[in-house]
Amino acid sequence: MPGPGAYLIGDEEKKALMEVIETGYLFRYGDKSDPKFLAKVWRLEQEVSKYLGIPYTVAVNSGTMALWIALGAIGIGPGDEVIVPGYTFIASITSIIYARAVPVLTEIDRSLTLDPEDVKKKITPRTKAIMLVHMLGNPGRVDEIKEIARSNGISLIEDCAQAFGVKYKGKYVGHFGDFGTYSFNVFKTITAGDGGMVATNSRKLYERAFAIHDQGHLPLRQGVERGSRTVIGLDCRMTELSAAVLLAQLKKADMMKKLLKEKKKRFKEGIKDIKGLSFRDLPDPEGEIGTLLTVFLPDEKTARKVGDALGCGVVADSGWHVYNNMEHVLGQMVVDSTGCPFTCPYYREKGGSMEYSRGMLPRTDALISRAINISIGVFDAGLGSGFGINITSDDKEIDEKIARFRKAVDKYL
Repeated sequence: MPGPGAYLIGDEEKKALMEVIETGYLFRYGDKSDPKFLAKVWRLEQEVSKYLGIPYTVAVNSGTMALWIALGAIGIGPGDEVIVPGYTFIASITSIIYARAVPVLTEIDRSLTLDPEDVKKKITPRTKAIMLVHMLGNPGRVDEIKEIARSNGISLIEDCAQAFGVKYKGKYVGHFGDFGTYSFNVFKTITAGDGGMVATNSRKLYERAFAIHDQGHLPLRQGVERGSRTVIGLDCRMTELSAAVLLAQLKKADMMKKLLKEKKKRFKEGIKDIKGLSFRDLPDPEGEIGTLLTVFLPDEKTARKVGDALGCGVVADSGWHVYNNMEHVLGQMVVDSTGCPFTCPYYREKGGSMEYSRGMLPRTDALISRAINISIGVFDAGLGSGFGINITSDDKEIDEKIARFRKAVDKYL
């Protein structure tokens, strides 16, 4: 089950793909003098920069690689700690591990994003960055987290994978940190099946990110550079095919937001009178894109009964979006005196020690065990949103789902 953009793939995307295929230029680079080379990736970067109001962007092959590139560009490495919420998609955490750094799992609050008070408690002399994840189509507590990063002299990365098009106080998320990172996979706002992007206000960070994503090359290189590369990079490039689809999808982004917010409002209005039901805190209610509606039940027992009746469970069960369910991370990432293959020698020398276990974030566990995600535009069992509507749902379907939700709640609440 996809996100909103996937439901709206149509003639525009098909035409854009055929234009690229007919030229024969599928690679992001081509002969600038040849009119057949359409430079779709370059155009996408320019259009997204214009849309977000962020001057520098690099299109990459996934949101996960966007995070890893951002971490590398700001110099995160062995022995460094990066604060990250325990409720986020696993890529936020594994990108830190693959940067050879140590993820510091941190509590969320009722916004389902980083709890500023716990962030303050988790900062150590080894902390080099905070990763603020704008979860479920809503902004996190930007002002508080940004001030914590500034006052401690550490970097801020905004993980906007689930929040393309989200605003905070009038500016798009991704604008407030050293980097904003985005995902364009099938579950996201706009999609090309997969893909990602990094965005920054810093020319220096842009050049480093570009180099990391393309074998150390300088931005928008033509041909082969010799003697000018100073960064070791890999190949994380986006193809012209993905960019073509995303350019078509980008034109639909504002229409998607409008539809999603209208449908979410109708659904919320239809259940807000239920006693004992409460909604997620939104740091900026006007800035959301409306892909999901999160509700809290009074206790876990009731929430699980309602979730089972709806076939979606509770947020705590939503796969690799919850640290407790990341068995391969919990099982392998023990950074203590026994050592860790990624960071051990450097981390111990800096006085670090870290262990991971189920239940290590009790406030996060308590919140998400009594929360249910209702789909408005992202139908994803792995996100705990296996019940709800999608961007094409009409009022009749919305009202039917409202009635089904109310019936389940009335039975157990």
